[in-house]
Amino acid sequence: MRKTAFIAIVGRPNVGKSTLLNAILGEKIAIVSSKPQTTRNRITGILTKDENQFVFLDTPGFQKPRTKLGDYMLKASKSSIGSSDVAIIVADSFHAPGDIEKNIIEQVAMNKIPAILVLNKTDMSNPEKLAQTIAQYDEIHKFEAVIPTCASKSEGIDIVLDECSKFLEPSEWFFPDDMITDQPERMIVAETIREKILRTLNDEIPHGTAVSVEDFKDEGKIIRIRAEIYCEKDSHKGIIIGKRGVALKTIGSYAREDLERFFGVKIFLDLWVKVKEKWRDSAVNLNNLGYNPKDIQ
Repeated sequence: MRKTAFIAIVGRPNVGKSTLLNAILGEKIAIVSSKPQTTRNRITGILTKDENQFVFLDTPGFQKPRTKLGDYMLKASKSSIGSSDVAIIVADSFHAPGDIEKNIIEQVAMNKIPAILVLNKTDMSNPEKLAQTIAQYDEIHKFEAVIPTCASKSEGIDIVLDECSKFLEPSEWFFPDDMITDQPERMIVAETIREKILRTLNDEIPHGTAVSVEDFKDEGKIIRIRAEIYCEKDSHKGIIIGKRGVALKTIGSYAREDLERFFGVKIFLDLWVKVKEKWRDSAVNLNNLGYNPKDIQ
């Protein structure tokens, strides 16, 4: 008998939600960065094992929005909780629950869905601190399970999956058994490029960048892609391009390597940088870049 479950992965920014999803799937579909607010859209990851299909919803980090983009991200996270059978709340294993975690737990309780607590980054903690953190969470909510993990090393992942399997219900699958994500190809390309911007430029530029794939031509043995990188200031444009174009070439090289692994063919990547001032507070620009609140159910 076929079974399925929808599982929201939620938490504050930079606790390892996307790293957890990638570890569960054994495939990189969500971009990863040491910077907060890396994930902007809800990302669906699909794992089909035997007769069971797990549908994971990786979400933007919960935090107080400061722009229209922030409003969109928070709405995407709350919507994911409301449309799931169970929530995985990811938190640092060495931090007590703060206002953000308490807000997430309130959202879960309000939607009357069970929650699994994943205390991540155990490599940065110790047994005494971990036990203290578990006790602090036990005081505020009754979780279905509390699982220490180190997602970056794939430690504890099997336990997470075992606990999620308890919430599978008889149902026809929603996706083909060979599908690992419902993200459009253009979104995968755009997010891969954005990850390389975050990683290449470190702290030189804030999160005011976005990527739009303007052309995607699959010619069989090669995919030709033209993408535009948007930033908010002329000074940021100079940083992204770099002296003699070195930074932009590095971003393109790293992105091309990842995309060739993902698509399995040669990639020709043509990158351009443009300035769109305050695009994060422009409804028109957000919609054009794929961040439309109306798309969130």
